[in-house]
Amino acid sequence: MGFASVFLVLSLLAVPAVYGVDHTVGGSGGWDQGVDFTTWAAGEKFVVGDNLVFTYGSSHSVDEVSASDYSSCSSSNPIKSYTGGKNTVALTKTGPIYFLCPSFGHCAGGMKVTITVSAASTPTPSTPTPTTPSTPSPTTPSTPSTPPKEDTPPASPGTPPAPKETPNGAGGGLGDMNKLVVGVCVGFAGLMGLMG
Repeated sequence: MGFASVFLVLSLLAVPAVYGVDHTVGGSGGWDQGVDFTTWAAGEKFVVGDNLVFTYGSSHSVDEVSASDYSSCSSSNPIKSYTGGKNTVALTKTGPIYFLCPSFGHCAGGMKVTITVSAASTPTPSTPTPTTPSTPSPTTPSTPSTPPKEDTPPASPGTPPAPKETPNGAGGGLGDMNKLVVGVCVGFAGLMGLMG
């Protein structure tokens, strides 16, 4: 795998997903009376980056309130109020968030919901272990195998006998090395003769 490919894969792993899930509060019934918001919220998983979508009729609105105001169905001191029939609320922090309808009697009738937001899980990119290019180890010339004796027949019929070793190793890998060394020495001697 080339450097550009590795870089691309690591870049994609390091960038977490930026989009979240939209949760329509109350499901298909929306933010309206008659929906069991506790059961609805228990079936959802809310994480930072998700959105709550409130849809409701003109007789309703939405207030974000404190835990104590939620318990007492008080909307006299809302953290934030929403109106207009449709609102999207971004979930930006972990923990419980409390919402209720401030219209008279609606919260007492069950039009309230607690959302518990968890931290977004970010995939941990696996960091590949860098590899060090291997340096080829020097090879030791192999010792030629002992040729069969002349009175030994070939191993199988039709197979020619192994070549006999020539004197001074001139016929194998070592012979080529000897020729190279002799050639370099002759060349060097000639060069020294020209300079001298």
